[in-house]
Amino acid sequence: MGFFSKSFNPVTDLPDLSGKVILITGGNAGIGYSTVKHLARRGAKVYMAARNQTRAEEAIGKLKAEGLGPGNGDVIWLELDLKDPRNAKKAAEEFMKREKRLDVLIHNAAVLLEDYAITPDGVQEIVMVNVISHIVLTRTLQPLLDQTAAEPNSDVRIVVVASEGHRLVSGESHFRNLDDFNKEFKSSLSPSFARYCMSKLMNILYAFELQRHLTAAGSPITVIAIHPGTVNTFSHKPPLANFEFIVKPILSLFFVHPDEGAYNSAFAAASEEVAKQREKYKGMYLMPVGKLKEPTKVARDEGLAKELWDTVDRFLEEKGI
Repeated sequence: MGFFSKSFNPVTDLPDLSGKVILITGGNAGIGYSTVKHLARRGAKVYMAARNQTRAEEAIGKLKAEGLGPGNGDVIWLELDLKDPRNAKKAAEEFMKREKRLDVLIHNAAVLLEDYAITPDGVQEIVMVNVISHIVLTRTLQPLLDQTAAEPNSDVRIVVVASEGHRLVSGESHFRNLDDFNKEFKSSLSPSFARYCMSKLMNILYAFELQRHLTAAGSPITVIAIHPGTVNTFSHKPPLANFEFIVKPILSLFFVHPDEGAYNSAFAAASEEVAKQREKYKGMYLMPVGKLKEPTKVARDEGLAKELWDTVDRFLEEKGI
């Protein structure tokens, strides 16, 4: 709980977002769901990009039942399956058919503790979902982001939800080829968590490299990587679900509710503080809420970031994506 600023409240500390269009991946549950709620309640039109239509529509129904009614923003489902980068491209193309602007893109969806699995494209699933398909989504949406950023008084942002877990990546990191992308971390105490932490390191490297590319091109777009905090998004899932009535009160001592866990995403996406001091926040990493913090030396390695960028480029070119 000590991570969080008690003074931040999205209801009072975010501006009116009427007219803004926001796209968030994985917004039907957890931190993403709460981020959608915070932003839509300030008047934004929020696209909830998720794979499962039924779950997304249930989430939208729940949001409306909680008070997302007339006078607030709108929440719309957009089909997105991040396991397939072609689907990410298709989702972006569909979005651009529907909308003439995109003010904020939030890379939120992620898989956490999953078994090791290789996708049909030869990349392990956690890297495809957490990193590569998000890159495809962003690149496909880039013309619309640029178009919006060219408007007077625009404030276009790309928010990448990363994690302090990137600090737990040990040993030398490389992203020269798919073998580097597909490390199993078999010798780790928890291989699945080690793979997650590596994907979060990749998120930060990508966010910083994207900002460098945009700035070099003269773009005013702001890219921010964030850590949401220590958030309980798992007590309702197997195998803990059967004991949630016991587990949840204990976890509440150490983990915050997703509503509070979404504060940093909401701050990065829409805070007027970022708009007023854009250069201060460009290509930065934020701890809750809105606190600048240096990530690890590895996460700031420009050579490693370019290596990741170039390998993703080659992979997508080879696949014709």
